[in-house]
Amino acid sequence: MRPIIVTAGPLTSASATNIRTASGVAGAGNLTLNGSLVTAGVAILDAARRILFTTTANETTKTILLAGTNWAGDLISETVTLVNASTVASVLDYKTVTSAYCSATLTGNLSIGTNGVASSPWVMFDSWASPAIALQVAVSGTANYTVQQSLDDPNDPTNPVAAASMAWVNSSDTNVVGVAATAQSNYAFAPRYARILLNSGSGTATATFIQAESVSL
Repeated sequence: MRPIIVTAGPLTSASATNIRTASGVAGAGNLTLNGSLVTAGVAILDAARRILFTTTANETTKTILLAGTNWAGDLISETVTLVNASTVASVLDYKTVTSAYCSATLTGNLSIGTNGVASSPWVMFDSWASPAIALQVAVSGTANYTVQQSLDDPNDPTNPVAAASMAWVNSSDTNVVGVAATAQSNYAFAPRYARILLNSGSGTATATFIQAESVSL
C-alpha cells in the first residue's frame, strides 16, 4: 500500500468571538454570525478545526444545531448541548460554518469562536489487506498531538455511525499520545479509520501511514 500522509495544523490563534460576538438570544432560530471570520453570513476558517461555544449563564437545556463544511468541502453538522457559564466545543472539525440554530431563548449571552484543537483528515484502511500498519508522526514547530483510531464507520452498509457520534480512541502506544516530538508506532490490527488530533500549538503534526500489501490468495 502506498503511504498515506495527513497533517493537522498549523492553526491561527484561537478566538472565542471570531464567529459570533457575545450577545443574547431572544428565541429559537438561526443565530446571526457576525465575527471577524464571517463574510456574507458564512464563517471561513483558516483550517478545519473545532468550534467553541461560550455561555455566561446556565444553558444546559439548550442546544445548537451547527452546520458547515469539513476539510474536503463535504457538508457536516452536529448538535451541541450548551453548558453552565463555561465553554463547550464541537466534536467535528469545520472549515466553514454556514449556520448555527439555537433551540430556545438563552438566559445569558452566547459567543461562538475557535479553540486550539483540530483533527487531520481521516485515514481509511483496507479491510482486505494485511492488517499490519506502520505509522510515523513528524512535528514541525510547536505541536502537541495524539494518534487516534476508530472502528466506527459512517458508510457502513448495515451499522452506520454518524460522524459526530463516532468513538475515537487514543492509541494504546503512549509514545504517540499527548506528545510534542516526532515518533513512530504501529498497528498489529487495522482499525477502520485513524487520524491525528492536534491538542495544542502553532506548528504541525504530519502523519504517514503505511499498510502492508494485500493478503495473498
